[in-house]
Amino acid sequence: MQTLDWIVIGVFCCALIGIVFWVISQKNNNSADYFLGGRDATWIAIGASIFASNIGSEHLIGLAGAGASSGMAMAHWEIQGWMILILGWVFVPFYTRSMVYTMPEFLERRYNTQSRTILSVISLISYVLTKVAVTVYAGGLVFQQVFGIKELWGIDFFWIAAIGLVLITALYTIFGGMKSVLYTSVLQTPILLLGSLIILVLGLRALGGWDEMLSTCSAVTTNDYGDHMTSLIRDLRDPDYPWLGALVGSAVIGFWYWCTDQYIVQRVLSGKNEREARRGTIFGAYLKLLPVFIFLIPGMIAFALSKNGVVVNGETFSLSTPDAAFPTLVAKLLPAGVKGLVVCGILAALMSSLASLFNSSSMLFTIDFWKRLKPQTSEKQLVRIGQIATVVIVVLGILWIPIMRSVGNVLYNYLQDVQSVLAPGIAAAFLLGICWKRATPKGGQWGLLSGIIIGLTRLGSKVYFSNNPDAADSWFKAVFYDFNWLYFCGVMLIFCCLVVIVVSLMTPAPDEKQIQGLVFGTATPEQKAATRASWTKWDVFHTCIIVALTIAFYIYFW
Repeated sequence: MQTLDWIVIGVFCCALIGIVFWVISQKNNNSADYFLGGRDATWIAIGASIFASNIGSEHLIGLAGAGASSGMAMAHWEIQGWMILILGWVFVPFYTRSMVYTMPEFLERRYNTQSRTILSVISLISYVLTKVAVTVYAGGLVFQQVFGIKELWGIDFFWIAAIGLVLITALYTIFGGMKSVLYTSVLQTPILLLGSLIILVLGLRALGGWDEMLSTCSAVTTNDYGDHMTSLIRDLRDPDYPWLGALVGSAVIGFWYWCTDQYIVQRVLSGKNEREARRGTIFGAYLKLLPVFIFLIPGMIAFALSKNGVVVNGETFSLSTPDAAFPTLVAKLLPAGVKGLVVCGILAALMSSLASLFNSSSMLFTIDFWKRLKPQTSEKQLVRIGQIATVVIVVLGILWIPIMRSVGNVLYNYLQDVQSVLAPGIAAAFLLGICWKRATPKGGQWGLLSGIIIGLTRLGSKVYFSNNPDAADSWFKAVFYDFNWLYFCGVMLIFCCLVVIVVSLMTPAPDEKQIQGLVFGTATPEQKAATRASWTKWDVFHTCIIVALTIAFYIYFW
């Protein structure tokens, strides 16, 4: 890092501080202001926030590392971002009509109080143990790599970077709430995109172009069935990413994440109306087409540079581990000033992702637990409780980091693996809850419970059998450990849907008034008219473009 780089970083930090102080000056008088930015966000802020919230360290380190180790295999999970369109076109009308703050609150209106509690607990635990801890861990790792500092003041620089990142982000999230997340995202998103595009261009130039990258990576086989690093669709016998399992598993996880996860949906709930919310998802879907090219492809470029022994700025390019791909490209390729800009982009991604997590987690606790236990709590007290909850979540995330340090080489795979057993039960409850009027409160509740029981059994089995390789073969081991994780995710969804259906058919149908406007076929003429008035032919046109680009991507890398 040279003086010019530090100047660029300083300018970025000043701009960020200016935005945060401006947001803080806009008083958060009630919980709607604090958690949803007053519900007046425009489509640009919503789309930018969806993208910036989604892009975190699992992309900067994990996705680039996946590209460097397995090529295009993990691209399915990114290209399934087109499912944001399902959120905008299918779910936004129901969420908007219900006027809920959280996804568990929506399940309470559709099913019962128990369903709300189950989803709240699942969400909070998963945020602390996966997203917060992994983002913080990888943030410390990436800055240690980029700055090249092992220790500072006798302390491992990893901890200084990780905890510093958390504290700075927590401060502006605690005091600014949702507005600080939305408006800082508008600054951070273009910087992140520009910095990553610079890496892509300079990486291809150093390597010798796109064709050289494809040539080098396609020469590396990934299984015994003729597939190589550039193969997106892999043989059904592939032990890790069979094409059917990859399509099904990524679709299930994508549906859960983009359409039902508080972390993402909260950006949409902040929209001033249904039109702005839907257009925000369309803008977010456009942006979501980019990560494969600005993170995964650079990982493949880094692999090719290392494999070919390319000399960059007088040094032979080499990778210590696959997860070091992106920070190594930053450190080796970029000139002074540009490196500072890209570091700002990395900082932006990490901070925005963490800020969204803190805000969503504190909202879940405040609205779904505290307000239910103490409904008489004033609006200003709810804001204060949300701020305290953010501090607690920060502390828990930091305490979990030492455990997370053991998964450094498999960050992206680890996240998707855990999400593959969390997603099916939740996806089944939401999908049938909105599509089937006959789904009952007990049906939704037991669909969620069955998903969690099976998911925790699968995770526990992985821990046990991974540490006991000599364990005897059994049907339990074959089902809960040996069975491919992608197929397991698909079978789980089918099973949880069957549980919802069977229990619903065995219990009394829900009251028509309870589900009015929350399920297909129950909207009033006024609600239908409002939804129809919220979109135009241009919304349909841009939706078709996104779907066409997704199909073209699959055809090209088939």
